[in-house]
Amino acid sequence: IDLGTTNSLVAVCDDRGPRILSGDAGPMLPSVVRYSADGATVEAVGDAARASAAMHPERTVASVKRLMGRALRDAEADRKYLSYELVSGEHDTARLKVGARIITPQEVSAVVLRTLKDRAEQALGVPVRRAVVTVPAYFDDAQRQATRDAARLAGLDVLRIINEPTAAALAYGVGLRAGKPQTIAVYDLGGGTFDVSILRVTPAEKAGETGYFEVVATAGDTHLGGDDIDQAIIALLMDEVRAKHGLALTFSGRVLQTLRDLAERAKVRLSAEDAAAIRVDLGEGRTVDRTITRAELEALMSPWIERTIDRCRQALRDAKMAPGDIDTVALVGGSTRIPLVRRRVGEFFGAAPYTALDPDQVVALGASVQGAVLAGTSRAALLFDVI
Repeated sequence: IDLGTTNSLVAVCDDRGPRILSGDAGPMLPSVVRYSADGATVEAVGDAARASAAMHPERTVASVKRLMGRALRDAEADRKYLSYELVSGEHDTARLKVGARIITPQEVSAVVLRTLKDRAEQALGVPVRRAVVTVPAYFDDAQRQATRDAARLAGLDVLRIINEPTAAALAYGVGLRAGKPQTIAVYDLGGGTFDVSILRVTPAEKAGETGYFEVVATAGDTHLGGDDIDQAIIALLMDEVRAKHGLALTFSGRVLQTLRDLAERAKVRLSAEDAAAIRVDLGEGRTVDRTITRAELEALMSPWIERTIDRCRQALRDAKMAPGDIDTVALVGGSTRIPLVRRRVGEFFGAAPYTALDPDQVVALGASVQGAVLAGTSRAALLFDVI
């Protein structure tokens, strides 16, 4: 299972190899949960919850992965962009308030995991009790434990927590031509987190034998991803709304959720187009019309992208390598579809990044490979990771 900030997926690896298990709406399950007004029950999960988020902003929870195992003070930077209320829990942990109920991030993630568990059981026709779950390589012990707790609440026994870039390398490396070792850099920029890992991959000599995956170094940031780019667009729009309609203007949960949706859509469009038009309806006849260009977005994004490049430098230093020592740079995470990201990664490593794998699906596929190894049904890989 790839439990993601924006979307989550489940995969299985059997005699046919690794494959994603799709639901009615496709392979990706948006990591979004809508609760009832009193917070007592779950009303919708995934696409249905995301589609109605602007109608029920205060009780629709998204991007909760950023809150897993974190203190409330760690969430302060995100707070003004969230449509739901954050409160302090035990040991100052970040929690959510929906109606009269206080909900932990683990409980929200458990709803997503339980939905994926149900999807797997329906696709495979057998009960599913054990899983491999991925986390960002730079998740600390509290964040990893929170992920395990969420899985336990969902009725899953987590056999292994595996780092996301390592899982991606497993999916990539299992298909490498036998006898040709490679050094791979996995650049993983998702919705909420960034990781880069340097791995040495030695494929199996022949079918049925074991390949070796050694993680040499890893670096990252558990609060750096596509959400930050969305927030930069939202901040730009909020400033312009206030300039037009008054500096004291406050933003309701509905408007915040609408801004979030518009920002994300504009970001996605600007990966393929040079400009994207945005219209913000504030109600009472007040609107803001704005066109954002790709050049403008790239100027907003550059500080975040340069932070990822700094982490790449750190990982190479730790591995005692130079960019030229990397044979392949694999891109993982939906945010790597952004042209500026691909351009800067290519410039830094001096080679065009490898983009043949679906950046949204590769982590779940790699986790399923590890699951097959732990279940004893595959000898595809022996994994040495760093802690």
